[in-house]
This record gives sequence, structure tokens and C-alpha cells, in this order.
Amino acid sequence: MKPVRIPLDLGRRRYDIVLGSGMGRLLGEEIKKVASAEKVAIVTHPRIVRLYGRKIMDALKKTGLSPMMFTVPEGERNKTLAQVERIYDLLIHHRFERSSLLVAFGGGVIGDMTGFAAATFLRGIPYVQCPTTVVAQVDAAIGGKTGVDHPRGKNLIGAIYQPSLVVVDPTLLMTLPKREFISGLAEIVKYGVIQDPMLFDFMERNSGSILNRDLKSLTYCIQRSVEIKAAIVASDERELGLRKILNYGHTFGHAIETVSGYRKYKHGEAVAIGMMAAVRMADQLGMGDHLLFARLEDLLHALGLPTRFPRLNPIEVMKVLYSDKKVVSGEVHFVLPEKIGSVCVQKIKRDAIEKIVRDLCLN
Repeated sequence: MKPVRIPLDLGRRRYDIVLGSGMGRLLGEEIKKVASAEKVAIVTHPRIVRLYGRKIMDALKKTGLSPMMFTVPEGERNKTLAQVERIYDLLIHHRFERSSLLVAFGGGVIGDMTGFAAATFLRGIPYVQCPTTVVAQVDAAIGGKTGVDHPRGKNLIGAIYQPSLVVVDPTLLMTLPKREFISGLAEIVKYGVIQDPMLFDFMERNSGSILNRDLKSLTYCIQRSVEIKAAIVASDERELGLRKILNYGHTFGHAIETVSGYRKYKHGEAVAIGMMAAVRMADQLGMGDHLLFARLEDLLHALGLPTRFPRLNPIEVMKVLYSDKKVVSGEVHFVLPEKIGSVCVQKIKRDAIEKIVRDLCLN
């Protein structure tokens, strides 16, 4: 496929999200356009090394780069300061400088940790995102959110630090494990709910081809999601207003992940459940389109995603909700859907949240 360039306009920190195939060659060519680094470290995890390690190293060398590869364990439970410290050790050992480059080659966990290491090593070195999962390609790799988790909550330690480039290759999704692939589709559904009814309609009509990883259908969904994310971030980089809508499904989703110890649910699975929980909250508050619940539930089921809130301790869920980084002046802000393509951000009183959480956890 011919590469498509989607700009993320942040003035002097503007960069492109390049959507195309031919992962190694494309990545190397694009890196040469934005960086003059002598030292390049690719941060990834062992499974990706087995699949693509030699191919990407050879491709980058052919474009004149001298890369090295460093692996960290995969999985949300490994997104910790201890793992980032291992990245620092590598960079110090190989005498990386401020002009040196990091490449995040993996999913959202790899991207978040690599970006955070880049943001904080020598007070900031450039980095490039090459996402390999659905979640990372449409969401996590775009917009500069970096960080690690804390036992008390997800992404509580981090920085907004923009990459120099994002290279998105949908063909990398063909080797994703089935559950990982399906999990990521929740983020695309999110974009349909918050801003694009046509994308939501497309997914309803083409759920079968999407699940079969039809490249044409997938590329359309990814491109629209990237375009929406880029436009939102360009208008509100620091999440002071519009960017908050990107958290639809994530407030409840992060609570589910945290209380479950990041082991039972994939991120997208938790977000899918969180989106349904937000619809139920909107309904109890007298908001929203009465058809929204059924359409969203049907689409999530068609894509193989969960919709039922797990039986968790409501006290633990409340603790996590009130330690979330999106709490403002002690109040939790929720993104609530009004209809397909439209959401609003509401601060909800604690007693109302407690009632809804009890209902959700004890369903």
C-alpha cells in the first residue's frame, strides 16, 4: 500500500503518522528524514524479536542506521519504573547522547515505557513509535502520553512527550494473537462512539471482515482512528478540554484492570466493559439515546469483546476511581455518551458513583 501521511500539527513539535506497509524499509526511510542519530536503540519484547527481529535490524542497516536491540518483558504488569531503569542502564552503558534515538517497537506497554525513558534520559532524547498492536496503532502511540503504572493505579507516573515520528504498518497485525487483536478493536469502537458515526456503522456492517483481518477493512478503521486522534491531540495536547473524550470507557476500564491486578483482562477488554458501564451510568442519569446501549452491546459482542462488568469489590473499585489521574479537585470526571458520535464530560457526585459502582459490581 502507498504510504499515507497524517500530520499531527503541534507547531514546532509537529510530526507525521505514516501509515503504510513494508515495516522495516519504511521505518528506516522515515527515520532518516527526521533524525541524524548515530546510535539507535530499538526497545521491544522477546516475542516480537522472534517474529521480526532480524528483518527489522537488516532493513534499518540497509538505510545506513546502526541499530541495537533491547528487550523488556511484555504485559501491563511489567510497565514499571524498574523496567525503565533497565533501559537507562543500557543507554548509559552504550553512551547514548541527546542526539541518539530510541525506537519503540511493540504495543502500548513498550511505547509508554520507551517514550517515558526518552522523556527523562538526559532530560529528553528523540524517539520514534512503531506500534505493533491495534491499541498502539490507533491510540497509545499517538499523542505523546508516556509513563508507567503504580500499584495504586495505572499510568500515575509519566509525562507528555511527543515522538519525532509514528510509523503504522497494519500488516504487523496479522501475527497478533487472536485475543490481543480482538482486544484492540475496542479502541476503534471508541472512536466511532465519541466522534464518527460512519466509522461505527462501518464496523457494524463489516465486523466479519474485520475479525478476519481483511487488510482493506482494517486499514480504513485504523486510518480513520488515527485521523480522529491526531485532530483531537492537535487541538488539546495537554488534555485540558476536548482530549478528555478519548478517555471514554477508560475510567471504569482502568479500575477493572487495577483491581484485577492487570492479569485477568486485556486493556481493550477492560475498555469495552468500561464503555458499557459508562452507557449504564448515562442511562441512570437520564442521558443518552435509548438505542445506544443495544447498538454498542451488539457491536462489541459481534467483535468478540466482553460487555459484562466483573464481580469486583465495590470498595476497591471506588478507591481506584478516586486515585485516578483524571480526578479534579477530588471529583471524578466521566465521559458519557449521548448518541453514536457524541459524548460529554461530566463530574459526578460521589454518592451517585457509589450507587452505580455497587450496581455494576453486584450485577
